Amino acid sequence: MDMNLQKCLSFVKTVECGSFTKAAEMLSYSQSSISRMIADLEKEWNITLLERGVGGVKLTSDGTKLLPYAKSVITEYEKLQMEIDELNGLQSGLIRIGTFSSVATHWLPNIIKAFQKDYPNIDYELLLGDYTEIDKWIEEGRVDCGFNRLPTNSEFDSIMLEQDKLLAILPTDHPLAKLDKVPIEELCNEPFMLLEKGAKAEISAIFERNNLKPNVKFTTWDDYAVMSMVESGLGVSILPQLILKKVPYNIVAKELDVPAFREIGFTMRNRKTASIAVRRFIDYLHLR
Repeated sequence: MDMNLQKCLSFVKTVECGSFTKAAEMLSYSQSSISRMIADLEKEWNITLLERGVGGVKLTSDGTKLLPYAKSVITEYEKLQMEIDELNGLQSGLIRIGTFSSVATHWLPNIIKAFQKDYPNIDYELLLGDYTEIDKWIEEGRVDCGFNRLPTNSEFDSIMLEQDKLLAILPTDHPLAKLDKVPIEELCNEPFMLLEKGAKAEISAIFERNNLKPNVKFTTWDDYAVMSMVESGLGVSILPQLILKKVPYNIVAKELDVPAFREIGFTMRNRKTASIAVRRFIDYLHLR
């Protein structure tokens, strides 16, 4: 990459990450190199782009005006590189994927293993987040594609992959563990471990649809923390079936008396303009 492009990329990533250190880690540079490249830009353009502080960096008013143009330069360069990769028969490239933990744990290893066998020179960058974060990353171009709960942004191109059943999670010695199906209202009588983060709250929605309110004692986006809490007898929960594969916890999963699901899809801003690597990657999704 041309040095001026590297400087622009350093500027954009530093703003996205909020610090020179995090941007340096992402771009595999030293912190001093990132700082120097942005200082060079400021000197060349005779403009202060960032305010440096103990808590990180913030855009100046001039930096705010120029950031969209810097992003555009990087985006256009990436498009150019995509076309070059396509002409070279996908000999190299990078796929940036936004995902949540259960997909990263149980689907992506099989998909990437098969894809890597056919395209060994493709690299991957995985960002783990919640549904809202993944939507934002796709919209901003931070990732090329992502696994997410559907429906998502109506402007995105999405591929429906699977209905993932939501199950009641109980300690092994809990009285409800003896039932074939757990009445959802019974879960409201127990301390509840809520898997939730961001605006899209699928588990809370189950209770809302049934005019119920759980006795929430613990809230997190960490599936395994929920399972550990339940195993310790601190409460009950509801989790997606996908994350329950090969779990090391001594817990019981039971169907709810009111069936509930989440729909998992593969999403990108625009399938037609996606890189050739992403378009080929789609062909391997069935190997999950």
